[in-house]
Amino acid sequence: MLQSQLLAAGETINPLLPALPDLVWSAVVFVVILVFFWFRVLPNVKALLDARSAAIEGNIEKASAAQQEAEAALATYTAQLAEARAEAGSIREAARADGSRIIAEQKETASSEAARIVAAAEEQIKANRQAVLVTLKGEVGTLAIDLAATVLGEILSEDAKSKAVVDRYLKDLETSEKAAK
Repeated sequence: MLQSQLLAAGETINPLLPALPDLVWSAVVFVVILVFFWFRVLPNVKALLDARSAAIEGNIEKASAAQQEAEAALATYTAQLAEARAEAGSIREAARADGSRIIAEQKETASSEAARIVAAAEEQIKANRQAVLVTLKGEVGTLAIDLAATVLGEILSEDAKSKAVVDRYLKDLETSEKAAK
């Protein structure tokens, strides 16, 4: 109807511009909604955002504290690990030194035992050689007298003179044997 009146008056209607009563009622509704949002909704939203911001900041502080604790624990762990490695190294070095010392002691003990065994063996060999020489002198003397008796065809008695001759002969043999060496 309004359109028909305006068309009758000869005015043209602009479709982009609303009518004046529509503008007034839209402005009143806008102001009411604006006041409602300004006093009711906006403070709640602002409180919610502030609470959320505080929670985020608290979580950031907690995370920062946890990170510092983790860094402190890592530093402690690293220090303990370094200390353990140093202690393990010193234990290894002590074990190597003990091992070297034990080996040296065992070598020294073995050397002295070997020297003692060699000395005892040499003494035994000398004693055996001396015993064999004494036995051989007696037997060689007896064999020489028996041989001489067989060659001469006479019985020779074992007197001191025959023993002296045999001993002198064996001594000459020893001397010539030593000179040959």
